[in-house]
Amino acid sequence: MVILGLMSGTSLDGVDLALCNIDENGYSVFAADTVPYSDEWRQRLAALDSASAAEYVRTDVELGHLYGHIVNHFLKDIDLPVDAIASHGHTVFHQPHHGFTAQIGDGESIAAETGLPVVYNFRALDVALGGQGAPLVPVGDELFFGRYDACLNLGGIANISFRDGARRVAYDICPCNMALNRLAADLGLPYDPQGENARRGLLDYYLRQTLDRLDYYRLQPPKSLGKEWFVDSFWPVVEASALPTVDLLRTVTEHIAAQIAATARRHGIHSMLVTGGGALNRFLVECIEAAEPSLSVTVPDLMTVNYKEAIVFALLGYLRLGGRVNTLASVTGARQDSVGGCISGIVPNINPSVSEKYAKD
Repeated sequence: MVILGLMSGTSLDGVDLALCNIDENGYSVFAADTVPYSDEWRQRLAALDSASAAEYVRTDVELGHLYGHIVNHFLKDIDLPVDAIASHGHTVFHQPHHGFTAQIGDGESIAAETGLPVVYNFRALDVALGGQGAPLVPVGDELFFGRYDACLNLGGIANISFRDGARRVAYDICPCNMALNRLAADLGLPYDPQGENARRGLLDYYLRQTLDRLDYYRLQPPKSLGKEWFVDSFWPVVEASALPTVDLLRTVTEHIAAQIAATARRHGIHSMLVTGGGALNRFLVECIEAAEPSLSVTVPDLMTVNYKEAIVFALLGYLRLGGRVNTLASVTGARQDSVGGCISGIVPNINPSVSEKYAKD
């Protein structure tokens, strides 16, 4: 099946699109792109957690129409029949401990703009089953990248996926670009290119130790992070330190690297595939390698680095359309595996002979 995966991360960089062919042999990518959010949309999404209910619903629908326009522009010069869209949406609330998660970008609006079936709202069923609703990418890690001990994604949040015996385990480790990009903004930059500003900063040991002692790091998985924890627990510690921005960048970078290295040691991980925007932060990768010298870190080709999550959401949509498990209870802590995602539009014909290697039940 030809499926377009859409991903919007917590770092608010923009919308990743990956047009993929998914079949029993794996995947191939026909085309991929990232469309940045306008300043207006970036500000609107950042403030939505404190908006009125009416504004929240309006933004959900309008973002769906925006995604539809983005998809139409992306596909206009591609002479290839597309079977469906799989959209993660943009996370506004993630509070599985209170029984809810919310990703906006209305699937019905995307379907209306594009005329294509849309799979969306992937996380809600797992949360209803008592799970974290996250992470979802480990299904793709298992099927597409299983030759590595672990897969690390350095997006707005750093999360890891690895095999523990007969089951796949995954969880959020710590904030990543969510923190680094916010600090880079104080320097008038959208991000810290290759970690250059962090590299010239000074490590503050007291701040690093204070961050390392945050309660979240003592919790056992399954566990996940959202913007709420970052705003309430992480950022106030950084803000209270009143250090120069470059020193904050250095200290937070080393904190991230230390948490990742500790995770690798704890689980006996020796080889790690690193993707997401943070994989292009050379200083951060060097800090990870320095914090755990026995760890072999692989940063793959740019297509995989930049679009792995969009590729995997195309897979999740493929599994949902085929009625196959796409959310693993061993990862999320739910009562059972599930087939997550709502479907808008006309469902395409599904080939019933697709290999059962994609069924993880």
